[in-house]
Amino acid sequence: MSGRMTASNLGVLAEDADVKTRVPKNRVQFDLPPKSMERLNVLKAKTEAASYAEVLKNALRLYEALIEETERGNEFMVRNAEGVVTPYRMFLS
Repeated sequence: MSGRMTASNLGVLAEDADVKTRVPKNRVQFDLPPKSMERLNVLKAKTEAASYAEVLKNALRLYEALIEETERGNEFMVRNAEGVVTPYRMFLS
């Protein structure tokens, strides 16, 4: 599978588009290295997303929320299988 993402394989990019309503869309095209394309495919399968666009929209929502919480001074914690909680540093400054 090619790492090139085009409008034809991204699907609908409109945020929560209603089938009856035409929502303005922006087309995006970019190249991905094979490893990134593999990661995208794995995420698509794990989340049962209908399209690459759905995976990317969900990723953007999550990324935006993480940044907003970090800007508010909040920390993210990870609890392992034994119940030990440790800070998770995703944005190193």
